[in-house]
Amino acid sequence: MYPIVQKKRLNPTVTQMEIEAPYVARKARPGQFIILRVDEEGERIPLTVAGTDPERGTVKIIFQIVGATTELLNHKEAGDSLQDFVGPLGVPTETEGVKKVCIVGGGVGCAIAMPVAEEFHRLGAEVTSIIGFRNRDLLILEDEFRACSDELIVMTDDGSYGRHGNVTVPLKEMLEGGKSFDRIITIGPLIMMKFVTLAARPFGVPVTVSMNPIMVDGTGMCGGCRITLNRDGKRITKFACVDGPDFDGYEIDFDEAMSRGRMYAEYERHAYEETCNLFRNA
Repeated sequence: MYPIVQKKRLNPTVTQMEIEAPYVARKARPGQFIILRVDEEGERIPLTVAGTDPERGTVKIIFQIVGATTELLNHKEAGDSLQDFVGPLGVPTETEGVKKVCIVGGGVGCAIAMPVAEEFHRLGAEVTSIIGFRNRDLLILEDEFRACSDELIVMTDDGSYGRHGNVTVPLKEMLEGGKSFDRIITIGPLIMMKFVTLAARPFGVPVTVSMNPIMVDGTGMCGGCRITLNRDGKRITKFACVDGPDFDGYEIDFDEAMSRGRMYAEYERHAYEETCNLFRNA
């Protein structure tokens, strides 16, 4: 069992937890993830490592309440325990040779982007961060990004906080104005990562995207997390859990990935409603 050391609500639908998992805390690197089960009968879900404290032996996770399992997880409190907490899994984000980086995060994807930004800052790189949300109420991790960024731009779709617009607006402005980056790393909704990649393409800046498709075992055996890359005129299948989650944004077939991501939306909605009703009637 893995005790929950701390729980914090970041916004109405996003929660942060700190889990006691010493072995994971010692090994995990930015960009990697864990797979957890809330209880013995629970499903396995992947969540990105949002931070570690090796001395305390704790791992930070941040999740959005979107389905049955995240609803169950959100009903756990500090002092409760999780059944399973396996990791670290996946390939860490590549940092070698990057001196100037632009981190572009959207929504809860900022929970994945933040430790990556912190790592580049620790290594002495110049970090420009752009984070975007639908509105002010959904804003998370602003202080954390500000602490590890040489420049931070906050965007909201409705203009209720920071600048009005989506994350590609300031990115295009900077690139068109002659600002250079060794790499752009974007993490968030697929549609956002697609348009960040399209915005960067005319300038030839390498783009890394973090893919988080449906995942079951985390070892490449189930095939649920497969994605298609277009490389050298060929279509190549890769698995986000073992080959990623980071990939070259210019190679990703985003339209196929978005289509696959919608496959279980209806099932997820029903499962979420059943779980909510369970707690309402308890």
